[in-house]
Amino acid sequence: MTEPVPASFATPLEALHLDLGAKLVPFGGWMMPIAYPDGTVAEHRACREEAVIFDVSHLGTVRLDGPSAFEVLQQAFTNDLAKIHPGRAQYTHLLDDAASVVDDIIVWWVGADRFDVMPNASNTAGVRNAIGGTDVTHERAILAIQGPQARLRLSSFAPEVTEVGRFDVVELLVDGVPVVVAGTGYTGEDGLEVAIPAEAAEGFFRQALGAGITPAGLGARDTLRLEAALPLHGHELGEGITPLQANLGWVVGWDKPAFAGRDALLAERAAGVRRRLTGFITDSRQPPREGAEIVVAGEVVGTLTSGNFSPMLGCGIALGFVDAGTALEVGDEATLLVRSRPLEARRAPLPFWPQKGR
Repeated sequence: MTEPVPASFATPLEALHLDLGAKLVPFGGWMMPIAYPDGTVAEHRACREEAVIFDVSHLGTVRLDGPSAFEVLQQAFTNDLAKIHPGRAQYTHLLDDAASVVDDIIVWWVGADRFDVMPNASNTAGVRNAIGGTDVTHERAILAIQGPQARLRLSSFAPEVTEVGRFDVVELLVDGVPVVVAGTGYTGEDGLEVAIPAEAAEGFFRQALGAGITPAGLGARDTLRLEAALPLHGHELGEGITPLQANLGWVVGWDKPAFAGRDALLAERAAGVRRRLTGFITDSRQPPREGAEIVVAGEVVGTLTSGNFSPMLGCGIALGFVDAGTALEVGDEATLLVRSRPLEARRAPLPFWPQKGR
């Protein structure tokens, strides 16, 4: 008899989050901390200036082992695994036949024939259906330590972890506990992600707090990724959105003979994309919002997919798709219709942070 699926899964750290005063919200089928008592803006600035730790155990882990694993992933995903090797990570996409992004994924190539595929939380089952493998999500926690002082703070209790380079993947022992560490993250800052057995996660998290690393929730994770112009599935990626429209053509191994959605993507490349992801910045602290219409020279030319207040810039920032052919250069003015009320903005270079020249 199949057991009913709970409405929301709990990460191994739920009790600790509550003890720290976090507000928990449902996200992707999980109960996750949105913020701690100091608030999202403080957590955001701590990541940009010092170091924070996120519980991102809601992300999936689908493990593929064996000599056929490489070829399965090579035929399923857009990026070319032959560009990397064991001990490296790669960002990639799973597409449908129309070249829409079903999910954006990080592949950790842990060992010669072992891959840990990391989908977004709500897409784990779909990705597993596409590639096979074993869902080991509930056997481990994923802790993301991010910020310019992340490695320095980690060195006080887990010095081995700090030696892992950007987009490297390394199996280590930390206080006798086996972990997998990747030099990846979702903030625009230097950092590391640690896959650790579920039962050992609280001890590691508490050591991080003791080393002066600030706990941060999904609120800060979202504002950080938006400042860094990193796409979020369901916003800048998803049904009807292709890698080319999202300015992510570099995620595609064009020379690979086959992967899901390849024919449709080649056709789009040949014909030209109908819209492109574009950044906007306001002179106001009012945050632009998803769904706002983008108006240029009196014409609606697109829609915002994400918008928020930027703690580092002190103003509103947003991403949205703009019709191809629209005359809109960096610095040009646009109007964002937020609930039918105009908010003046300018096209901005991406990422929003760090700003060019800093």
